[in-house]
Amino acid sequence: METTSSSRVGAQPAEAPEAPAAAPAATAPPATPAAPAAAVPHTAAPPHEETAAAPVPAARRTAGDGFRRAGFPWYGLDDAFTGHRWLMQVGTGADGSVEHGSTGHGDEPSVRGELATGEKERFAVVVTVAANPLRRSSDGTGVLEATSVSSAAWLAGSGLLAYSWPGQMDHTLRDDWLEQQTEAAWELADHLDGPDWSTLSLPVDGEPTPFHYRESEFGWVLAGTTPAGVHLGAYGRGMSAYGIGFAVIGDLAAYE
Repeated sequence: METTSSSRVGAQPAEAPEAPAAAPAATAPPATPAAPAAAVPHTAAPPHEETAAAPVPAARRTAGDGFRRAGFPWYGLDDAFTGHRWLMQVGTGADGSVEHGSTGHGDEPSVRGELATGEKERFAVVVTVAANPLRRSSDGTGVLEATSVSSAAWLAGSGLLAYSWPGQMDHTLRDDWLEQQTEAAWELADHLDGPDWSTLSLPVDGEPTPFHYRESEFGWVLAGTTPAGVHLGAYGRGMSAYGIGFAVIGDLAAYE
């Protein structure tokens, strides 16, 4: 997988915080002949320095529609987790089909959460990515690269960054920092067998499943593939990744 390929699946950090210049869920652009269609990540603009962003109510109300249009199963934390659950957002392809989406668990994170309130947020977000094979672009002029575990790792890594803010950084510098770190997250996702990742076995629908796992000062990220073939990514902070498990969501009402 090359870094210019569309394995970023029209990548959008999972429910990026509300901000003046934040981009909506992205769609993959038309491909050019004889070359993979490139997808460019979007970064969230920084919020006002003294206010913490909250999830957009309108997006929350319409999220369920996007989740129900998907042609693949959604995953969340299994029944061992008894806390708050909510839907985040879905990402679509150029033809409007749903390609990935995220579900949240625990505290709903904000960019400045811990810095603004002094309280440590505890959350875990699960990213489900459809296992799409190599396929033609919607306009028929090129091909799109198949999604992979790296796609899930990229979405999880960029999602964690969307809710991270270095304590020593002024809000006016966060755009540049976020752009640099987002590219670094992509490079890491493209080298899952490198020294920055370790292996962690976690239950998926009750079956032990290997995941690529890494930690940073901002939280943890992991990515793997379910026995059914769907790619999973996850990120979190304040909740240990070692004690979680994943399961197919039987009823989306538990997240609405």
